[in-house]
Amino acid sequence: MIFRQLYDAASSTYTYLLADEASREALLIDPVFEQATRDLAMLRELGLTLKLVVDTHAHADHITAAWLLKQKTGCRIAISASAGAANADLLLEDGQTFGVQGVTLEARATPGHTNGCTSYVLADKSMVFTGDALLIRGCGRSDFQQGDPARLYHSITEQLFTLPDDCAVFPAHDYNGRTRSSILEEKRHNPRVGGGANEQDFVEYMKAMRLPHPKKIDEALPNNLRSGMPENGKLPPEPDWAELSVTFAGIPEVEPEWVLTHQKNLTVLDVREHAEMGEKIPGLERVTVIPLSELHDRVGEVPTDKPVVTICRSGKRSSMATTILKGAGHDKVANIHGGIMYWMER
Repeated sequence: MIFRQLYDAASSTYTYLLADEASREALLIDPVFEQATRDLAMLRELGLTLKLVVDTHAHADHITAAWLLKQKTGCRIAISASAGAANADLLLEDGQTFGVQGVTLEARATPGHTNGCTSYVLADKSMVFTGDALLIRGCGRSDFQQGDPARLYHSITEQLFTLPDDCAVFPAHDYNGRTRSSILEEKRHNPRVGGGANEQDFVEYMKAMRLPHPKKIDEALPNNLRSGMPENGKLPPEPDWAELSVTFAGIPEVEPEWVLTHQKNLTVLDVREHAEMGEKIPGLERVTVIPLSELHDRVGEVPTDKPVVTICRSGKRSSMATTILKGAGHDKVANIHGGIMYWMER
């Protein structure tokens, strides 16, 4: 199985990719709206087809990318039936198995943070994705949005702590940079529910917590009850000056064919060193040459009246050039995918 753990710093949210190496079918758990471009780039670079997006619950601290990813890929959306979310294709019940070809999960109802909180257990019980029900040395709060500490205690102790001790715990959030735990660790060391804590211990602990109101709940919750669809039902605006793709590394790129047909409206910036310059790049009528080693000092020479596309031998140095140009205020800039080596193969 292909597995990746991704992180959104703004909301401290983990997104999980699970995919089958043979079928190349993939699912994402708890994707974040603002990170959809990143997630699509990862899928593209790994040669995977997104078939399913799954949320552990209707989040209060970020907007899910489920609806957006469905519009981009045609994938299906899954969430607990108890979450009450619209636009979902698969409404999960406790004990239901689901997944993609080669990857099977079991839905376990773990309410208490919200009514719809559901944890997802890999078929061999080696991994569990606990959402906000069980965090690393903590748990989700239970003081709003159908929260119930007694219910959460039973969800954790009866649905999660009955998993094998070596089952790896992957939560929806961690605010201290911790990436994974295990059922045994949490049974022993979780300060709220581990180490022999009983229901009264847990409930009194949770009631004594006085946490600030989630900052984004008024925006996030209504959107998440639509599976992340904006209120206007429209896709967010995207750059329209080029046929851009963004790599998993965050580099905007264009293809050579697009550059050839649009070059009159572009500045093509070649950032190779002077000693590398040989014959002209086939098909390009006009090229501005500023070696990468000089670009910081000469960035003011790059025209600002047109979008800028950068090129070098392999596309590596020119990708760095896009960063320099963006830092200097160029908002329409992209790397030419693959550089001259790829250009010559076309």
